[in-house]
Amino acid sequence: MIRVVLVDDQPLVRAGLRVVLAEVEGFDVLAECDDGAAGARAALQHQPDVVVMDVRMRGTDGIEGTQRIRAGDGPPVLILTTFDDDDVLWGAIEAGAAGFVLKEASAEDLIAATRRVAAGGSWLDPAVTGRVLSLTRAAGLPHRRAAARVEELTERELEVLRRMAAGANNTEIAADLVVSVATVKTHVGSLFLKLGTRDRAAAIVYAYQHGIVAR
Repeated sequence: MIRVVLVDDQPLVRAGLRVVLAEVEGFDVLAECDDGAAGARAALQHQPDVVVMDVRMRGTDGIEGTQRIRAGDGPPVLILTTFDDDDVLWGAIEAGAAGFVLKEASAEDLIAATRRVAAGGSWLDPAVTGRVLSLTRAAGLPHRRAAARVEELTERELEVLRRMAAGANNTEIAADLVVSVATVKTHVGSLFLKLGTRDRAAAIVYAYQHGIVAR
C-alpha cells in the first residue's frame, strides 16, 4: 500500500487527486492539506511514502513545504506544476523535490509518477524538464554545478546516473547492475558530491543539460 499526503490549496484539485488515486488499488490517502506548512506537519505525523504537493499556494508555498519535509529527512515530494511556474521550478529542485508532474497530466501519468517517487525514484515530466533546462541556461548554474566536470564521474557512476534519469530507484539500479543496494547508495552519494547536487532531481537535470542522457 502506497501511503500519500495531498497538499493543494484548492479543494477541487485535492478532491480530483483523491478520486484518481482511490480508483487504483494500492493507494491510501492519509491526509489532505491546504498549504506547505500543514503538509510538512502531516508528513511528520503520518509518515507517508510520498507527499504530492502543489507549488503555488496561499500561506506557505510548496517550496517552503518541501524544504521543511526534506530537512527532517521526511518522505519524498512529488511536485504538481503548470507551464507558468518557471520562476519556482528551480527553487523546488533546490528544496529537494524528487519529481515534477503537470497538473494537466493524465491519470495514468499521475499514478505512475506517484508510484515511482514513493519507491525512491524520480519523475520529471518531459515538458517540465525542458522548462527547467531553459531556466538554468538563462539564469546560469550555481558555482559548484558550473565547476563540476562530467569527467570526474567513473563509468559506474555514469551508469547509475543514467538509470536514475530513467526513473529507477536504488533497488532497481542494484538489480540491473548486479550489485548491492548499499553499493548503489555509495555511487549515488559520490556522484552528488562530484556534481555539486544535493538530490536526485538536481542530478538528473544536470545529466540532461550536459548530454549525459538524451532528452
